[in-house]
Amino acid sequence: MRVLLWHVHGSYTTALVQGAHEYLIPVTPGRGPYGRGRARTWDWPASAREVPLDRLAEAEPDVVILQRPDELELIGPLGRVPMVYLEHDAPWGDVPLTRHPMADRHDVRLVHVTHFNALFWDAGSTPTTVIEHGVVDPGPLWTGELPRAAVVVNEPLRRGRYVGTDLLPRLGAPLDVFGMKVGGLTGCRTHEDLPQDRMHAELARRRVYVHPIRWTSLGLSLLEAMHLGMPVVALATTEAVEAVPPEAGVVSTRIDVLRTAIRRFLDDPAAAAESGRAARASVLGRYGLRRFLDDWDRLLREVAG
Repeated sequence: MRVLLWHVHGSYTTALVQGAHEYLIPVTPGRGPYGRGRARTWDWPASAREVPLDRLAEAEPDVVILQRPDELELIGPLGRVPMVYLEHDAPWGDVPLTRHPMADRHDVRLVHVTHFNALFWDAGSTPTTVIEHGVVDPGPLWTGELPRAAVVVNEPLRRGRYVGTDLLPRLGAPLDVFGMKVGGLTGCRTHEDLPQDRMHAELARRRVYVHPIRWTSLGLSLLEAMHLGMPVVALATTEAVEAVPPEAGVVSTRIDVLRTAIRRFLDDPAAAAESGRAARASVLGRYGLRRFLDDWDRLLREVAG
């Protein structure tokens, strides 16, 4: 099957293109947001091939996966091809009354990446499915040799309270923050724009992974850290309460509880290792790549008829 989708979220698309289909990735000369083409910092198979944005119809896709409302205009005559709309985000605006841009449409299948998102978005009568995340397993790389906490977040200064930037100084821990545009954070060591494999290796050297994000769908970096075998301390918001079982770490809305948990893992490598093993076992069971790809295969066959 030929599947047309834009390169929007690198980690998610990296997992999706591991499937058994041919993946058509729009590209423009400037590789802007609607034509990034193949990833340059992730490892994608040859079955993910670039298609010029102005020649999408010639690629003859069997199904289109949309991820932004504007993409409806870009597919032009391909609007007759079966469509899936993949929603990555939790709702914005007047939560929980936020209407989804694909609400009350019967020419598209809406796919949410978490049950939390499906619960909070108002999609009206649009047929809706949940396909939980899957992650390419980086392997059990955790050593925890550095008694520091790791955080992954993009643009923490711009996104502020949404991603818990204000909480970082309150955690009372030595923090290493990884991601895009992390420069300028005070009181933390920052690591900017590392390739995925190098970032995984660096995360695995830190003793504990901290997820301070207030409002997100479900950060793939959290699931990647669990794959690495890292213990997790997370804010109990959105889907994190489903993703992190008690044996894998600590999930709470109380900053004092999170602070105590981080300190315990930093001071007790054996406890960190035990919770990290549980985190990896749990994430492989629920968010493994094979289950993820099987779910997508079933959906694509159903939608394409």
